[in-house]
Amino acid sequence: MRVLIVDDEDMIRNVLREYVEFEGGEAEEARDGMEAVSMCRESDYDVILMDVMMPRLDGFSAVKEIRKFKQTPVIMLSARGEEYDKLFGFEIGSDDYVTKPFSPKEVMARIHAVTKRGVSVPANKDTYEFGGLKIDVTGRSVFVDGQKAELTPKEYELLFYFVKNEGVALTRERLLNKVWGYDFYGDDRTVDTHVKMLRGNLKEYRKFIVTLRGLGYKFEVQ
Repeated sequence: MRVLIVDDEDMIRNVLREYVEFEGGEAEEARDGMEAVSMCRESDYDVILMDVMMPRLDGFSAVKEIRKFKQTPVIMLSARGEEYDKLFGFEIGSDDYVTKPFSPKEVMARIHAVTKRGVSVPANKDTYEFGGLKIDVTGRSVFVDGQKAELTPKEYELLFYFVKNEGVALTRERLLNKVWGYDFYGDDRTVDTHVKMLRGNLKEYRKFIVTLRGLGYKFEVQ
C-alpha cells in the first residue's frame, strides 16, 4: 500500500508515516498542494491523505486538480469540522473527511476502508440497462442516453450497490456500512450529499433513486 501524506506540519506527517510503515505500507510526503499535484502526476498511490489548510495551494484546490487526471482515493484532514467544509470536500471528489485532532489508528482504519475493493456485483452480469441508463460494471462506466457520465469513485460504488439491490429498501446506516465500509459516526448527510450528486449526474433517470422518508433510499425502475 502506497500512501501520499500531504500536510504542512512535520509532526503530523511523521506520525502518519510511522503508522503506515508499521502496518507494512510505504509512505511519501508532500508539504503543500502544489507539491502533491506534481507527485501525483509522476507516481501512483493507493490513497492520499490531504490536509486542507496549506500554503501555496490548499487541499481542496489540490484535490480538484488531481481529479482531472486520477481517481486515487482521498481522505481530507482538517481542523475545520464545519458541515459546509465536509460537504464541499465530498462534492469535489474526496472519499472521506477526518477532523483534527485525530487518532492515527482512526486514520489507518479510514485508509483500509477507502482502499477496499469496490462493491461486489454478480459475476455473471457485467452490464445493466434501464431504458437510456446503461451501467458497465467491469468498465466502471455509466452512460446516460449514450453520453458517459462523470461520476466520482464513491458515486460509482453507491450506484452499483443500488442496482445490485434493486427494489430493496436501504437505510442510510446500511449504505454507510456497505459502500463506505465502516461506521461513519451517524453522519447521514454523507449519504444524502452523494445521492444528490449522483442524481444530478443521472439526469432524468434520477427518478430511479427513490427517497424513503425517515429511512433511506431504494433503487426502483418506474
